[in-house]
Amino acid sequence: MYAVIKTGGKQYRVAEGDQLQVEKLGVTEGEVNLTPVLFVDGDTVVSTPDALAAVSVTANVIGASKGPKITGFTYKNKTNSSKRWGHRQHYATIEITGIKKG
Repeated sequence: MYAVIKTGGKQYRVAEGDQLQVEKLGVTEGEVNLTPVLFVDGDTVVSTPDALAAVSVTANVIGASKGPKITGFTYKNKTNSSKRWGHRQHYATIEITGIKKG
């Protein structure tokens, strides 16, 4: 049994007990309910919004981490214009605690 969940604009295939890093959820610790997009239980595949309303995916937030530093540089010729920028994405580490079919 597994499900495909949607969080942070991305989709992940998860099963019970999986740990994964998702974009920051705004919760430091505790339980989070995630939105399922697809649910598979053996030969049964649930993908309609009405049927997915009964499916719930819960996860426990374990901690937070940061991704690699990304740097960039823009330059415009003949105008003496240049800009350096950087970004480091924040991630939340979650563990899937339950996938329940209603």
